[in-house]
Amino acid sequence: MKSTYSMKKIGSGLLAAAFLLLLGAGASAQAQYRRDDRYRNDQYYEQQRRDRDEYQRRRRNRRGGQYNDGYSDLGGSFQLRQTALNAGANEGNKEGRKDRSRGERFDFTDESAFQKATKDYSSRLGDRELYRRYFREAFENGYRDGFSGY
Repeated sequence: MKSTYSMKKIGSGLLAAAFLLLLGAGASAQAQYRRDDRYRNDQYYEQQRRDRDEYQRRRRNRRGGQYNDGYSDLGGSFQLRQTALNAGANEGNKEGRKDRSRGERFDFTDESAFQKATKDYSSRLGDRELYRRYFREAFENGYRDGFSGY
């Protein structure tokens, strides 16, 4: 009888120990999930901070008269600026490559596209003279790239 009683005690003790082990494992798994959530939250807030800092850096650059593309901020609509810069850079690059292949000297001011500076201009974009200023600035950079072989 004592052996049956002892077996029951040992069995209950093992059962209690197994229950406590399972309970502890579940708690540590929950703690692991909490750590993962905290890690994800830390990553989220870190990304938010980086985005905010980048936005402020760009804003400071823009207030200084420059977009991040290196061209002046002369005003006008975004569409006017982008159209003029794209058209100017493309035309400049084309003319620079042409002059390089012909063995001509580096001089973008003699190009008719630079002098007119109205390629792709439309009155719906806004001020024509502002367009021409953006165009010429981009033309010069595009010409330099095309002439040097880029």
